[in-house]
Amino acid sequence: MEPVPQVPRQGAIYLDARGESRALRVTWHDEQDLVVLSLWRENVCAGTFRLTVDEVPDLIDALRGGLARAYERAKERVEAAEDRRTTLPGAS
Repeated sequence: MEPVPQVPRQGAIYLDARGESRALRVTWHDEQDLVVLSLWRENVCAGTFRLTVDEVPDLIDALRGGLARAYERAKERVEAAEDRRTTLPGAS
């Protein structure tokens, strides 16, 4: 079983889809007006990125835009599958 990273006091942990004890930690540092994104493998920090609080909305916008595009692609796939199903012989 993979070890679970310790949860930061002000932040969150996201486990990597690849497993292998990889995680992204998001930690707020209110005293410095920073959010730190850190990459972890098991209990070892492999790298960090400091983002000023003023830059966080831009990151959120980028994530929101990607999510909206992914949603639209998924919606199109579902609609295409439904169209194929209704055009099959014997479909009502």
